Amino acid sequence: MSDPMISLVLVGILSIACQYFAYKVRLPAILPLLIIGIIVGPVLDVINADRLFGDLLFPVVSLSVAIILFEGALTLKFKDIAGHGNMVRNLCSIGVVVTLIVAAVAAHYSLGMSWQLAFLFGAIVTVTGPTVIVPMIRTVRPQSNISNILRWEGIIIDPIGALLAVLVFEFIVAAQGSAISHTFLIFGKTIGIGLVLGWAGGYFLGLSLRKSWVPHYLQNTAVLTIILGVFAASNVVAHESGLLAVTVAGMVLANMKNVDVEDILEFKETLSTLLISGLFILLATRLNLQAIADVGVGIVLVLIAVMFIARPLSVMASAIGTGLNWREQALLSWIAPRGIVAAAVSALFSLKLEEIGYEGASIIVPMVFMVIITTVILQSLSAGYVAKWLKVQAPPPTGFLIFGGSKFSRLLAKEMMNQDMGVCIADTNWDAIREARMMDIPVYFGNPMSDHASRNLQMDTIGTVLIMSPYKQLNPMIAYHFEYTIGKVQVWGLSNNEQAARPSHQVSEHYARKLTLFDEGVTYSYLASAVARGAAVKTTRITDEFTFTDYIETYGGRLTPLIAIDETKHFHTFLNGQEKIPKAGWKVISLIESEDEK
Repeated sequence: MSDPMISLVLVGILSIACQYFAYKVRLPAILPLLIIGIIVGPVLDVINADRLFGDLLFPVVSLSVAIILFEGALTLKFKDIAGHGNMVRNLCSIGVVVTLIVAAVAAHYSLGMSWQLAFLFGAIVTVTGPTVIVPMIRTVRPQSNISNILRWEGIIIDPIGALLAVLVFEFIVAAQGSAISHTFLIFGKTIGIGLVLGWAGGYFLGLSLRKSWVPHYLQNTAVLTIILGVFAASNVVAHESGLLAVTVAGMVLANMKNVDVEDILEFKETLSTLLISGLFILLATRLNLQAIADVGVGIVLVLIAVMFIARPLSVMASAIGTGLNWREQALLSWIAPRGIVAAAVSALFSLKLEEIGYEGASIIVPMVFMVIITTVILQSLSAGYVAKWLKVQAPPPTGFLIFGGSKFSRLLAKEMMNQDMGVCIADTNWDAIREARMMDIPVYFGNPMSDHASRNLQMDTIGTVLIMSPYKQLNPMIAYHFEYTIGKVQVWGLSNNEQAARPSHQVSEHYARKLTLFDEGVTYSYLASAVARGAAVKTTRITDEFTFTDYIETYGGRLTPLIAIDETKHFHTFLNGQEKIPKAGWKVISLIESEDEK
């Protein structure tokens, strides 16, 4: 395509389309991005990254990878490693080393690669990443302990694996045409400059955020600009030390006390998604299908080594002393798809090595892409069956997510917990979250549809979302988000009595159908005032002698049924317009107003 503007717009449209398709079918976005990139690139020759960017391709890829690594490092909090068990810590240390060694040995002997390139390949394929792990977890629904391990491994290992790849690459570059002593001197300089400038840049950013030196509306822009400045400055002082510098800067910023990086992280996640999507399509257009074919049968041996030797060995070595049984270890051994960070880093290092004339560097990209393609396709299609066969799938999601941490929500959540129901309260109001924590209710502080929530909320256990917050602008967005995540019939909200308002103030007809929670006229204001007047949330058992009709007659207008629990422990939410008659043996959780107030 001759017009670069049309090509860039087409890349953007294809990126969004792939992301949306992956979201709908619950597959890692990397798979449709890769397929589309190959189709519009080497197959149809509609888009070619080299023709499109020319000499700017290398700087564009470098800056994009720097932003992606910085965003990944922002999620790397040291307390998270300690807080999520020995298995995650071991997988991100012992497991990384095992994978590096096995993959490097396989690449060296199967494909005749030099040891330097083999170890670079091994370092790159140590990463998994949340962009490929999270969609797979949602589809497979493994037990919560396995889900937590996989999720946190993906988050933590991304920057660690990338940092390891950077270190190997720096050593390869330093060794070019140098004596061993000089090689280590240059390598030490590169590492030292990267560490020092990265720490200084991260600390300066943290200090500026803590002291509010930058206006809030400029913070995201300032952080992005300064990080790119740190990347460029580090490369000027010590060749190719910039990637290490931005990774260290992100880690320093993430672990500084009294520094809130959530807004920055959300912005960087949005930017990273855009960069990752576009970058992956562009990188896929550079793939030489003939080069992949020329790799020959040796790549099959490498894939076998990575999937069936390296991963099981790393899991077994990491699981020593953790108490995981063989079934859990087997599923962990099978789920390890490689993601976009591996693709981006491999493309960048391949470009850099080719630029300095390193022999054989062009083989890195086809090999890494083959690992990505194979692991994503095979594991996405089979992991669910493997989990079912191993009997380590979680039961159907029956938990409740309550958006809105009012006093009524807290009383309801506590009573639900008393009846062995899984529940979590999400709210952006810290005071409400603090009160819920004091009642030992599981909570999520923040926006439950954010990327941060997708990593930290255990949505595989959530079967129903109850929207009970006073945020009229945010509630519809929450409803639409979770309709696509868990299903339309699993998301309900409180009435807002706007149906009788003037037409310009009414909500959409589709959203209005969701506002049927509990009963007609049950609004946020009603629940808040009822609780303020002394209303209580109680559970009552329905029997043959005390039927649901008797229950209604006993309390009359003081009663608002909320949730019914049948004999099989299935939960039924009361909705306006849906007649629900609990039978003998059922339990009913209701809001009961005091007799004096009615």
